Amino acid sequence: MAKGFCHWALLVLVLILGSIRPSEQLPSSQAQTLIRIQGILNFPAILSSWNNNTDFCDTEPSSSLTVVCYEESITQLHIIGHKGVPPLPRNFSIDSFITTLVKLPSLKVLTLVSLGLWGPMPSKIARLSSLEILNISSNYFYGTIPEEIAYLTSLQTLILDDNMFIGELSDWLSLLPVLAVLSLKKNSFNGSLPSSLGSLENLRILTLSHNRFYGEVPDLSSLDNLQVLDLEDNALGPQFPRLGTKLVTLVLKKNRFSSGIPVEVSSYYQLERLDISYNRFAGPFPPSLLALPSVTYLNIAGNKFTGMLFGYQSCNAGLEFVDLSSNLLTGNLPNCLKSDSKKRVVLYGRNCLATGEQNQHPFSFCRNEALAVGIIPHRKKQKGASKAVLALGTIGGILGGIALFCLVFLVVRRVNAKKATKTPPTKLIAENASTVYSSKLFSDARYVSQTMNLGALGLPAYRTFSLEELEEATNNFDTSTFMGEGSQGQMYRGKLKDGSLVAIRCLKMKKSHSTQNFMHHIELILKLRHRHLVSSLGHCFECYLDDASVSRIFLIFEYVPNGTLRSWISEGRSRQTLSWTQRIAAAIGVAKGIEFLHTGILPGVYSNNLKITDILLDQNLVAKISSYNLPLLAENMGKVSSGISSGGSKEFSVNARVQHEDKIDIYDFGVILLELIMGRPFNSTNEVDVIRNWLQACVTADDASRRNMVDAAVHRTCSDESLKTMMEICIRCLHKDPAERPSIEDVLWNLQFAAQVEDALRGDSDSSDGSPAFPSLPPRLRLNIH
Repeated sequence: MAKGFCHWALLVLVLILGSIRPSEQLPSSQAQTLIRIQGILNFPAILSSWNNNTDFCDTEPSSSLTVVCYEESITQLHIIGHKGVPPLPRNFSIDSFITTLVKLPSLKVLTLVSLGLWGPMPSKIARLSSLEILNISSNYFYGTIPEEIAYLTSLQTLILDDNMFIGELSDWLSLLPVLAVLSLKKNSFNGSLPSSLGSLENLRILTLSHNRFYGEVPDLSSLDNLQVLDLEDNALGPQFPRLGTKLVTLVLKKNRFSSGIPVEVSSYYQLERLDISYNRFAGPFPPSLLALPSVTYLNIAGNKFTGMLFGYQSCNAGLEFVDLSSNLLTGNLPNCLKSDSKKRVVLYGRNCLATGEQNQHPFSFCRNEALAVGIIPHRKKQKGASKAVLALGTIGGILGGIALFCLVFLVVRRVNAKKATKTPPTKLIAENASTVYSSKLFSDARYVSQTMNLGALGLPAYRTFSLEELEEATNNFDTSTFMGEGSQGQMYRGKLKDGSLVAIRCLKMKKSHSTQNFMHHIELILKLRHRHLVSSLGHCFECYLDDASVSRIFLIFEYVPNGTLRSWISEGRSRQTLSWTQRIAAAIGVAKGIEFLHTGILPGVYSNNLKITDILLDQNLVAKISSYNLPLLAENMGKVSSGISSGGSKEFSVNARVQHEDKIDIYDFGVILLELIMGRPFNSTNEVDVIRNWLQACVTADDASRRNMVDAAVHRTCSDESLKTMMEICIRCLHKDPAERPSIEDVLWNLQFAAQVEDALRGDSDSSDGSPAFPSLPPRLRLNIH
């Protein structure tokens, strides 16, 4: 019986073993590495199923979590969190995380998306030498890309989207021979694009949109495999890029391209999506683009394309979206675009087409606009003039002799005189046409980049105001609306028809110029729209009747009702003073405004002569810079500096100003910060230097010494850590050597750290400026104040 039982038991065991599915056996060291990663990532919900007993190689894959093993090693790791997840806490260390991660040496695919990772990317990531795909998008990485990435010679896909990377792309990209996908969108990369991009012969997808790249696009015509090129929202141009013919998607939207479309674009037979909208393209629009055999999306809106369309022109039957609006097209809309199909969207407004639909301009508008940008030749009368001279010469030949010579001489002089008198009207036509052009350009809010729109959330679109509107808003500029006068014109308070309050700056022109001369100034002003700037809403030209030159320019800004920052901290104030937390928030707001002026637009706006009396507070106590260096004001009035010298040093030479122009504003910010800390004004550079030395001594002393320097209204409520950080920033900003002053990014980073310290101590959930704060920031650097 015992023998029979043993046979039965053995049979059962065989059946059980046969039913067990074989699986990869992961070494305990790699399993522990994953558990360690779970802890470093602060135990996110997506990894809640992991524990010491988890068989990682046998887990069910999902769209947000996948572990793949091969030959007892992890080869793929995909962890995708929720979009918009905040940064990991202050105790997170990106260096520790990468150090742990490289203990998985066989990784070929690494996806770490929306996990709150922050910090500079450590160069040791290059130790994952087998990596073929790296995707760390939607995190908070900052700094430059380490050049050690070039050691990943097997890398085929590199995706760094939606982070805070900065700096230029260098030629180390050419050391990635098999790179097929490069996506860096939604960062703060700058500089020109390296020519090495043209040597990545395996590149299929290149996405660099929503950065700060500028200059010419390098020659990419040798990239035979390139199918997707997305350069949206940069400052690239002016020439149309040289590209291969196998493109499927080409997006050049919101750049500075100003040439025409080259003929070869009509041979992009695989092109499905073409978006070149909101550039400065000019010249004839090639109708053949409508008939490309693969095209389904075509957008040329917001350019200066000319040409006549005809009803009989053909289109690709697969077209789903066409936007021809805001150009200079004439003629008839092609019949193939008039389909009533709900699957097709066709926009063609703001042209001069012969249709009563979608707000068309008269034909003369497009002709004058084309004249303004030099597309249509001005005159064709020279041939007729030559014939007239020849006829007169023939008649004179009949008279002969001396009479002939005199007659020819008189005729030539008369003809030249007529030509001279005919020249000015031609110039006047071009100038008048330019006036129309500028009006349209400046009233179109779509010329403002996406960055500006996000920064100026809640503001109405920039537009052109009429003088009658402004007179009605100010009761014909009544003295009761007068707010003051300075070197940059008179200021009035106005109330528009919709009830909104505005501030109106009136500039009387010292020199005679046409509106055309102010085009580039207004184009810059309309971009200066940000949460922490008193932003521009529009403009108005008043011209002389005799020569149409500009007599006055009115600049319309948002009205900020709560007074200056100084009035909220100065002694003898009649209102409640700002708390320490509110002062840090105000400093952060000013720093963000400066950062935008320096880096948010091209060219940047520097040497802004910032003073605390130029910082206004709105109804939510959000700080806004009200006076900044508009070239229009500087040209008309001359740059007038008052108060403390922006350079911070009498020896601050002209060359140093040019080389360190961004550091001039840093010094001015240091003076503002000093007043926020001390609670009183400073009237000279010498006084600032003395107080700076006192602060420097206090930083290395004890808490009591530091608090003795602080405004009595807040010295009991501020934490020592945030106070020390604020003092360190102030000291560095006021350094006599501009090269030793910190960048505005470093200043902002440390201010946010000071705010986080205060929030942590008080359990305060409010952000530093009324918007979601960047939580749990470490000090970006310990500022060296010696």
